[in-house]
Amino acid sequence: MGRCDCIAWRVTLGSERSHRMLTRTLSVVAQVFLLLSIVLVIAIAVIQINQQQILSPGLKYGIVVDAGSSRTTVYVYEWPAEKENNTGVVSQTFKCNVKGPGISSYESNPGALAKPLDDCLNKVKERIPVHLHKNTSVYLGATAGMRLLRLQNASAANEVLASIQSYFRAQPFEFRGAQIITGPEEGVYGWITANYLMGNFLERNLWRTWVHPYRKETMGALDLGGASTQISFIPEDPEEHFNSTLQVKLYGYNYNVYTHSYQCYGRDEAEKRLLALLLQKSNTSANVDNPCYPQNYNTALTMKDFFGSLCTQSLRPANYYPNQLVNFRGTGDPGLCQEMVSLLFDFTACRHREDCPFNGIRQPKPKGNFVAFSGFYYTTNALNLSGHFSLDDFNSSMWFFCSQSWAQLPFMLPKFEEIYARSYCFSANFIYYLLVHGYNFNAETWPQIHFQKEVGNSSIAWSLGYMLSLTNMIPAEGKLIQLPLNPSLFAGLLIFLSATALLCLLYLVYLCIVSYHRKNIPCVEHVFVPE
Repeated sequence: MGRCDCIAWRVTLGSERSHRMLTRTLSVVAQVFLLLSIVLVIAIAVIQINQQQILSPGLKYGIVVDAGSSRTTVYVYEWPAEKENNTGVVSQTFKCNVKGPGISSYESNPGALAKPLDDCLNKVKERIPVHLHKNTSVYLGATAGMRLLRLQNASAANEVLASIQSYFRAQPFEFRGAQIITGPEEGVYGWITANYLMGNFLERNLWRTWVHPYRKETMGALDLGGASTQISFIPEDPEEHFNSTLQVKLYGYNYNVYTHSYQCYGRDEAEKRLLALLLQKSNTSANVDNPCYPQNYNTALTMKDFFGSLCTQSLRPANYYPNQLVNFRGTGDPGLCQEMVSLLFDFTACRHREDCPFNGIRQPKPKGNFVAFSGFYYTTNALNLSGHFSLDDFNSSMWFFCSQSWAQLPFMLPKFEEIYARSYCFSANFIYYLLVHGYNFNAETWPQIHFQKEVGNSSIAWSLGYMLSLTNMIPAEGKLIQLPLNPSLFAGLLIFLSATALLCLLYLVYLCIVSYHRKNIPCVEHVFVPE
């Protein structure tokens, strides 16, 4: 072999070695990149899944207008948009009493409703974030005052409702209608409110999550409004069928609630019936003694003031003149007051049946604890009583209050307003007869009644139960998930790293194939021996 051939052979051998070293280096680099890409893809995916933060979709708001017989109240409620078991965890955030009487009093001038409502609605607009106004539902529920007006004058009731609908449709909120709710609905909504606020449906456990209380008993509810009164509770034997039993589903549980509403047995309507009876029994219409009014109190009322109601229509005298004045003179006689109040109840209709206390209405025996709110609370509060107390304490406080003169009452009442102050004695006697002789509470079960106005900052009223029920019809919004990496950045990184890993894998496969082919090509080695 010549000198040139030897040099060429050495050069070829050197380049082959360099190529092998380069291939080996690139193979190592590709393997490192492949492993690194796989590790990074797994790490990013794990972090993205495990470190996500669940954010609440925020709050939802609802407005309930409680159009009662004596006044209108606007409530603002809020709840988390993701809800709990199809029923929102609702709390009261604002309450506004509309000035003036109840909406049924506007039968002759429905257009005048707008101005008093404006004052409260303007405050509501400030309480709810502006960007949520259009998604905030407004519900108006009218109770016994409008139920009576509809029975007495259906066209007038429709005009009042039409005026309200026209007013609320001009507001920035989502108006869901004005309706006159039934007596049983009012009763069961009050029952829901009371038990919700007492924590009988939901409570927070040690981990601050909402759970259903284990074997917790519900409470009965006693509501005294201006035109009607309601009793609602779960009876001892829920399987026993009463006409007034309703099934309620809340937080995934069913409840069979006995509820009954007594029309014309609200505080205001009952007092109108008392005044009508007093006039009926009086020898003169000029001056009528009222044993339930304080001593030395005198007032002049028109016949329409108490005979204008559907509840007293049957008691109207033949010579009824709506504008005729009747002078009522307070005598402050507790015994006679009690005797007159007893005449408001028909205890003979049931013929002394235990499950039929008065007015021919069947009622199961009251069971467990009760909460008495609205007129029940305001009356006992005037007697300087609240919470739990004995029947003897109630009777002695009532007797003492009813024996006072009109001049002494301003010093006895926490808030003195003539229209209420003159009637507290009647209200107390009416409550006694309603609870003891009407609902069959006695000295032993009376302390189970808790006279209460609110729990925390939430009023005990049917409106919250109404809102809780209505949230079942509002679809829950899903929870928003906030990830550590922006979704687009996360997707970009996954694509880049996956592509890198794939390229590295393809390159390594290519090297393996080339290496395999080289090993299988026959190699002829020439040995040059010098001559």
